[in-house]
Amino acid sequence: MSLAYVILGLLQQQEMTGYDLKTSCFDQCIAHLWPADQAQIYRTLDKLVEQGCITCTIEIQHNRPNRKVYSVTEPGKAEFARWLGIHQPLPTVREPLLLQLHFADQLSNETIIHLLEQQLAARSKKLTECEIINLPSLTDESANREQLMQRLVLELVIRREETYIDWLKIAIALISQQKPLPYSTASLSSLH
Repeated sequence: MSLAYVILGLLQQQEMTGYDLKTSCFDQCIAHLWPADQAQIYRTLDKLVEQGCITCTIEIQHNRPNRKVYSVTEPGKAEFARWLGIHQPLPTVREPLLLQLHFADQLSNETIIHLLEQQLAARSKKLTECEIINLPSLTDESANREQLMQRLVLELVIRREETYIDWLKIAIALISQQKPLPYSTASLSSLH
């Protein structure tokens, strides 16, 4: 249900189409926090309309398909405000890499290191993407309240990626120092 609240929050900032939500918001502004594909966004918009949290207005366009513009209703604003003020439980963490590592004793060192290096490259890319987001620093006194909240969130995402990257480097170094697997087991792990 969190996607619905993300959409409610974005629509409180301004009315938008589903396409605008995807391209201007999910792809550019909050991809580092909550990714969503076009189908998920449209399904959630339909549910929010059914629940009365948002409305949909059709804008007639000449020589182009008509646009569905969504805006938040008063009940939608109230539900969003309620959600903002309640404690959220810790999320269930499902990290495929960590599960792979849990059982990785049967893989060759090279295979494990390759997995870790792929994750390191992906995490480094995400960190770079986060670091180029243009928000004022936490010490910038000219920052408004909205920018300060967004920067606080971004700082946690950056620190999380930095910590993950540090851990990956430690894991790669540790696995590099491990004795190789016996030949029969190592040869089996290279088949996959």
